[in-house]
This record gives sequence, structure tokens and C-alpha cells, in this order.
Amino acid sequence: MTAPAADILARIIKSRRSIRRYSDRPVPPETIWRLLETAAWAPSAHNRQPWRFAVLTATADIERLAGSMGERLRADRTADGDDPADIERDVARSYARLTGAPAIIVVCLSLAEMDRYPDERRNRSEWVMAAQSTAMAAQNLLLLAHAEGLGACWICAPLFVPELVQAALALPADWQPQGLITLGFPAEEKTKTREPIGSRVLFL
Repeated sequence: MTAPAADILARIIKSRRSIRRYSDRPVPPETIWRLLETAAWAPSAHNRQPWRFAVLTATADIERLAGSMGERLRADRTADGDDPADIERDVARSYARLTGAPAIIVVCLSLAEMDRYPDERRNRSEWVMAAQSTAMAAQNLLLLAHAEGLGACWICAPLFVPELVQAALALPADWQPQGLITLGFPAEEKTKTREPIGSRVLFL
């Protein structure tokens, strides 16, 4: 007997893991497009759909982004006074995680179609609503990627260097990088647990 849709969805959600190692097999363009179309059905504030996606599949583009982000990471940690050997290991790990993925999707938000107000308080709330909407679209993408047999990992590093990511990829001026998703066919298996939900719920 076919499992109810709710059971299937719950199983997909609970079995998804952050995958950081991928095979060399490329992700078909039609699969990436299907992920993006599904991502766009997430809820969004005012239904303005503020998400934007930059898709990288060319090795040169991925290496350029990874190299630029690595240089900034090195500079920031050097300014912090961290041990040079630790810095180089961190930079190498970051570079390998990005360049080891057959595809990268840079997730951005745009305020171009969001509401504007004369005061900073409401404008800030509008930005948060756009960020929340964009995060929900990214979650849609991650879940369908898992259902398609792909591995993916959400990486927040672009939040630390949004202008650098924007410049490295020549993104439109209104595209604000929020994170990136590495994507590919998994070359590892992961397990993970969750804390009991009861400690994080309050029924009123």
C-alpha cells in the first residue's frame, strides 16, 4: 500500500542531511531547473518572491568564487591574530568544500519589489521578511534535492562577504547574497540526531 503523502514528506524532511562530499558526476541542468522552480513555491512576504539564484556549474566560476572567499578568510583571520597554520587549514578546507561540488547555487535576496517606508524600523522589518522568505525558498530547494537523490549543503559564509561575492560573480546590484548551496551526487552518508522537541516548545 502506498504511504500517505504526509508520511513520505516527513520521511524526506527527517532523512535530509548536509552533504559536503560529492562524486564527479555532473548535475543535469534540467534537475537544477526543477529544484529552482520548486524553490519558488515557498511562502513569501506580500507574495513579492524576493529570492534570486545564481547558478554556478563551470569549474572556472566556482574556483573564482572559492578563491576570492578564501583570500578574505585568510585576511580576516590574520587580522584576528590566529595561528598561520590554522588559517591555512581553514582556507584549504573552505576551498575544497566549494570546488568539490559539481554545482553551486548562490542564494540572494532583492528588495527591489519589497515595500519601502520613511523610517528605518519598518524598512528593517521589510528586509527581515525578505530574508525569511528567501530562507524558506532555500529549504524547498534542499528538500527536493534530497528527494531527487542529490546531496546538498547550506553554507552561510556569503553573509560575511556579500560585496565580495557580488563582485566575484558580477551579480546585479540589488542581489544581496545570503548563503550558498553546494550540490551534487553524494559521496558520503551522514547521520544526525535532534534534541527532543519538547524542550523547545511552549503550548499556551
